Formats: sequence, structure tokens, C-alpha cells
Amino acid sequence: MKAFYNRRHFIRTTAAAGAGLGLAQGLSAFVSRDTSVAEGRRVGIIGLDTSHSQVFSEMLNDPKAGPELGGYRVVAAYAQGSKDIPSALKMKPDITEAVKKLGVEIVNSIDELLTKVDVVLLETNDGRPHLEQALPVFKAGKRVFIDKPIAASLADAKAIFKAATQYKVPVFTSSALRFDQNVQQVVAGKIGPVTGADVYTPAELEEHHMDLAWYGIHGVEMLFTVMGTGCKSVTRTHTDGVDLVVGVWNDGRVGTVRGIRKGAANIAGTAFGEKGIAPLGPFQTYKPLVEQIVRFFQTGTPPVSPAETLEIFAFIDAADVSRRKNGASVNL
Repeated sequence: MKAFYNRRHFIRTTAAAGAGLGLAQGLSAFVSRDTSVAEGRRVGIIGLDTSHSQVFSEMLNDPKAGPELGGYRVVAAYAQGSKDIPSALKMKPDITEAVKKLGVEIVNSIDELLTKVDVVLLETNDGRPHLEQALPVFKAGKRVFIDKPIAASLADAKAIFKAATQYKVPVFTSSALRFDQNVQQVVAGKIGPVTGADVYTPAELEEHHMDLAWYGIHGVEMLFTVMGTGCKSVTRTHTDGVDLVVGVWNDGRVGTVRGIRKGAANIAGTAFGEKGIAPLGPFQTYKPLVEQIVRFFQTGTPPVSPAETLEIFAFIDAADVSRRKNGASVNL
């Protein structure tokens, strides 16, 4: 069945527009750029089966990149990502070629990659191999950003953070929607304390992942960014074309996620506050996320705590349990 929503086209076109970048323009500038990179700023990528790998490489390797990107540059990448998700396998050859044209060396293993880089973007589209791929990075002591979804299940998300703690390596994960300008204005107090929020997001399903972890996580992350942690229970109404997930927070506030699989879709929403009502989204650019990643590489301080990410995954897991129980309320 053909997906209702052209995920790759949406990400590629909006990212390029928002960042002011285009692959067709300036490739010669990328290739001719001085490839020397200061020690500590060499970035490696694991997984070339998502457009994020290309977009992030374009931003970091742009000769016109500003000081907010700190001189970090993608110098090497290991292409292997998902082994069986058709959309990822289809994208890998084109993404690999595009990244090579940016002057990035393609290596044959994660171990080889780790000898050439200082920090890592784990971009594999599939959340299932993330734990296996992250372990050698942790053991090497290199800071790593793990793209969404950090894992396919709550159990694996917990295992990744446990391993990061064991090896004392900073790690974080995030959707770009967390750092959307409208979202951050609400976080900064534009409408006063947030009393509730309703978000909507594309929510195509992938059989190997928790339902909302695969793409609906964008909406869930945006919800938690403005609501904060403290969700106590979840209910879910599920049909072929839509999910409506309702979370109740410990203080009585309510937040909802509408996951769309039929008809028009976008990633946006509304936040309600004591002093006003404000829009959330829609998605514009990856630049704020990339800036946060660079700051994390510099400081070792994650902008999103493991506790918040694990509550997001507990929310998603509870939504799956609620679906199996025909919409019953499930405690986190």
C-alpha cells in the first residue's frame, strides 16, 4: 500500500527552504572547500538511509556556515542503516552519493569511523539497530546525537541510556520540532504557564516500531516540550486513518496528539496558557536543531534530559497498550 504521505519529499523540501540551502546550488563550493578541520570538531555519521544525513551534512559543511555551527564538519560516514525497511533501503544509495559529493569519506565500519572522528551523529532511520550501533561509540567515549526514534521500543530506549551512563558518555535525542520558534516562544513564557496543548502530526506506522515512535513522535515531542513531564495516564482512539491520543498530567492538565494517516497532514498545533493561546509549528527548518547538536558537542550538556525522553517513550508505549485494550486508560 502506497504511503499517504511523502515523508522524504516533505523533509527534503522544507529543510532546504528553511535553511536556505539547495543541493543543486553550491556543490562545487562544498567540494572545493578547505577540508582541514580543527581537532575535536570532526563529525562522523552512522546511517545514510535518511534525508537527515544529507541535510545535516549540507548545513555543517556549508562554506558559509556561521559561528553558531562552531566549525564542526562532517568528515566521514558509515552508510549501513536499516537492513529491511524498504523506504530506508531505497534512499540509501542516493543519500550516500549526495554526502560523498560534500567531501565526506565513506568508510566500511563503525570501528573505522571512530578512528577518524571526534563526535557522532547516529542517523540510521531504523530505531532497532541504534543500541548495537551506539555501544561502540559509547565505548570510544565520543559524544553522540541519536536521531529519532532513539529506539523502536521503550525497553531499548532505557537500555541506550543505561549504557550511556555506564560509559559516562553524554547522549541526547530530539525531534526538530522541539526547537521550532513558536514552540520555544511558548517555553519561554509567551502565554504564561501552559494549561494544555493539542498537536497534530503525520503518523504513518512501521511494523517494527511502536506506533507513534516511527513518525508520530514529532507531535509527541512537541507536546512534551510545552507541557513538560508529569503525564500520568493515556487513552487512545484508533482507526485506519487517524489516532487521537489523550494524556492527562498529574496536575490535571490535558494534552492531545492527533496522528494523521489519511488526508492533509502537517506537524503543528496549539498551546493554551494562562495569558493567551499560541500556535505551535509548523515545521520550518532543521537549523535550530543542528545548532543545539553543535552546542551539545561543545559542552557535553544535553538540551533534553534522559528522563524526559523516557517519559515520551512511556507515553508512546502506553498509547499502544491503550489501543490493544480498545481505548482503555493506561497509567504510565
